[in-house]
Amino acid sequence: MSTGMNMDADGDTGVSTGTDMAGEAGTGPVAEALFRGLVDDAGLFPPTALPMAEALARHRGDLAAGEPVLTHRFLCPAGRLAELHERLTFPIRLGLILDTPQVPPLDGLAVELVETRRAPGETPAEVSARLADGLPDGARLFVEVPPGEVASLSPGAAGSGLKFRCGGLTADAFPSAEDLGSAISYCAGHGVPFKATAGLHNAVRHFDPSLGVDRHGFLNLVLAVCAAVEGRDPVPVLKLTDVGELVRLAHAVPDDTAGRARELLVSYGSCSTSTPVEDLLALGLIGQSTGTENV
Repeated sequence: MSTGMNMDADGDTGVSTGTDMAGEAGTGPVAEALFRGLVDDAGLFPPTALPMAEALARHRGDLAAGEPVLTHRFLCPAGRLAELHERLTFPIRLGLILDTPQVPPLDGLAVELVETRRAPGETPAEVSARLADGLPDGARLFVEVPPGEVASLSPGAAGSGLKFRCGGLTADAFPSAEDLGSAISYCAGHGVPFKATAGLHNAVRHFDPSLGVDRHGFLNLVLAVCAAVEGRDPVPVLKLTDVGELVRLAHAVPDDTAGRARELLVSYGSCSTSTPVEDLLALGLIGQSTGTENV
């Protein structure tokens, strides 16, 4: 089997395969369950940073296509809700990125997630308590914490959920595999759900020469969570670059592990909603969507 990498418009490398890996390994319910409802639509955010009208048009197209890998949840900063209301012409499921001191009036928007940063010295649990009265009914809160700081949190300090930044526009925005693995292990050990964001543009870990840094792969992340819920060290899986080995690991995940891993890893935000699907299709880990169901 030959494998290669394609360079996309953002300078990331995407997976390509010289043979049909789906034909070799075959997709299955466990492998597909790992990736169902995995990707939130972060089209408003860098590096894509689509204008609101374009982001909503793309999101509407994704809703119509019904790709199961996508959550079909639209991430929007609280400070842009007025702009969202002006452009919105169809029902939407919202992930609110709180860049305002409090949750602003929602005017009927259905908010499923609220993601926020914490003040210096504030624990995630204190953030949860501070925002509790203003959270929309049924919305889950995720507080961003640098992965390297998670291990120092006491078990009760995590609050409702955590959020980990896995990359960004500069090399120093990418956490080490050790720091990210430690954060995953903390969540697995204490039953704390988490979201991920930034940098996870492609399935497999790879070197980005434009930044001089190794980019984390979202497939590595999912399988690292599987390792953690089974009590194993997630760091070696985060560091894997062997495409065939990662595909074999994905197909070998037991049903129970897949379920527990995805309860822990809620989703991750991606500025592209097509690249994650294309990568998983190229790896043979999902089948072609029929477009008949929404997640």
